[in-house]
Amino acid sequence: MSILTSNTLLSTESLTLRNVQCSGTCRHRSAEECASATQLVFPYRGVYLRHLGKDQAVADANHVLFFNAQEGYQVSHPLDGGDACLSLDLNPMLLAELAPKALLQTGGGVAFRGQSLRIDARAQALVALLRHGLDNGSIEPLEAEALLLTLVCRSLGPRTSREPASTHARRRLADRVKVLLASDLSRRWTLAEIGEEIGSSPVYLTQVFRQVEGMPLYRYQLQLRLARALDLMGEYDDLSALAAELGFSSHSHFTNAFRQAYGRSPTEFRRSAKV
Repeated sequence: MSILTSNTLLSTESLTLRNVQCSGTCRHRSAEECASATQLVFPYRGVYLRHLGKDQAVADANHVLFFNAQEGYQVSHPLDGGDACLSLDLNPMLLAELAPKALLQTGGGVAFRGQSLRIDARAQALVALLRHGLDNGSIEPLEAEALLLTLVCRSLGPRTSREPASTHARRRLADRVKVLLASDLSRRWTLAEIGEEIGSSPVYLTQVFRQVEGMPLYRYQLQLRLARALDLMGEYDDLSALAAELGFSSHSHFTNAFRQAYGRSPTEFRRSAKV
């Protein structure tokens, strides 16, 4: 059975933020469980699958997941290494005010229609800043609350998120690609190699993935790599070693990609996050 640990990073009248880590030792579906309140979950390390009836969602650092109150779900881990995420429990009235009506179910209570949305690089940076800042005490509660509300707005807003598109079969194909990319972030895949692993032609695979995720494969993998860099920033004194670990061709390649995604260099980010 997988071991789950939860550490409360912030708790106020408006919200509770937890850092949740799972060992991921169980490959099969877990027993059914449910959240006591509707939560927004931001994975920042590893990958898992969340099963809701016949539907599934890949939980990786490129997505925010929605756990509706009292809605049964199961979790499985397709890869070794477990996962870690920030779980945000917002006051229901506040969440109802922030969430676009198009994303919510009709009826009583606040519940999301879909399982997940893709988030952008700036949202990933906010996740890292909050986690590192609350861990080391460099962010005051008021600032953290403001940043969390910004993160929610950015993740749910129409400019930086999109609902899953296409058919069930195409979404499943894209899910398999996501798990494959997460299995080895440093690998420099070719389309032919991915197509061979998935059992699909490179052309069809490329078209389907872009239709479902709204971005090409290479950008999706790059965003996963950069999210991992945010997670590991405090563990590396030598950023060149971190760049090599994540499969970047050089330190400058890593720095340029990081700056383009997050608006600052890795050194500047580490200084601002005090990691």
